[in-house]
Amino acid sequence: MRKLLWGAVLAPIFAAALGGCEAPREPVAVFERDAVPDKLSDWHIVEAIDGELLPNDGVLPYDLNTALFTDYAHKLRTVWMPPGSSAEYADERFEYPVGTVLSKTFYYPRDTSGIQDAVLRTDDYSRDYVAGRTGEALNLDNVRLMETRLLVKRADGWQALPYVWNAEQTEAVLEIAGDASRLQLVSGEIEDAGFTYVVPDANQCAGCHADNHTDKAIMPLGPRARHLNKDYAYADGARNQLLHWQQVGYLSGLPEITAVPRNVDFTDSSEPLEARARSYLDINCGHCHNPAGAADTSGLMLHHQESDRRKLGLCKPPVAAGTGSGNRRFAIVPGEPEESILNFRVETTNPGAMMPELGRSLEHEEGTALLREWVASMGGSCS
Repeated sequence: MRKLLWGAVLAPIFAAALGGCEAPREPVAVFERDAVPDKLSDWHIVEAIDGELLPNDGVLPYDLNTALFTDYAHKLRTVWMPPGSSAEYADERFEYPVGTVLSKTFYYPRDTSGIQDAVLRTDDYSRDYVAGRTGEALNLDNVRLMETRLLVKRADGWQALPYVWNAEQTEAVLEIAGDASRLQLVSGEIEDAGFTYVVPDANQCAGCHADNHTDKAIMPLGPRARHLNKDYAYADGARNQLLHWQQVGYLSGLPEITAVPRNVDFTDSSEPLEARARSYLDINCGHCHNPAGAADTSGLMLHHQESDRRKLGLCKPPVAAGTGSGNRRFAIVPGEPEESILNFRVETTNPGAMMPELGRSLEHEEGTALLREWVASMGGSCS
């Protein structure tokens, strides 16, 4: 079995940048496509050690300006590249070197009320991390791990691998067929909601990550320039992620940071309403609703580059009427979100009508409120 092993070339840089580990750890291992291990810990990317979920040396955490909604789950994202290699900058998608491993761990803050299988609905990440190691080490006393998804760059493309965490929170096991867990989402301000957390199977992972419907090639969706262009709270201080990737040797060809595109944080009320709504639609819908995506035949284009208001949905009739349209006439009726198909589809939890089709069973109330505000602010009519 061939492995690509993490060496010592860049270890001192990462030890300084990430705070290092108290004891030596096994180096990152990359397995061949047809010989991937059943246990996540064999990769040595992120591991549960002494009550903490820890990225290895050289495994760099990152975040997005606006992230895909997944039933209010929190996420720890990481990137690792083989020693001496780097991603090549591009506006739309980076060219990652063979052997790159991207990880995304989905988890929830623990609820302490005693309700069975209860997790917290909160935007507060402050209790998720070990004290003094914000952004790096998850505190397993305070969070419940659900799954860790890996994307591994092969010579012939990307491979998606879903690992599901056990009840003891000590190990995650490869589940190609996916998994499902019944949870209770608890909030002090909003009515509690029972829901089923679904881990997609490998084919569903591939379906969402193939933003080109013709070649159906899996691609990373989040770690692209416009999503990464923001500060991250590293253990030793906050700084721009793209500049940090460049510093540690993970990114080459980066232009002046002022020339790099940037999506806004959809929750940032200081940003223009239009920019916030477009950022939200881009990350949640744009991977399918683009000229080459799986929803290309719909004619509704929600990716960040679209400037044609009709293609964005303004007074655009649906390709097919019925359940999926909520019996509404146009994708967006200016000033009237309650008459707009777009608002209906992101708000409904009917599996036959909701959008996105995968990755959620609950309504994202903060996101749908933003889209309602955006549509309500539009002038004109579709008469």
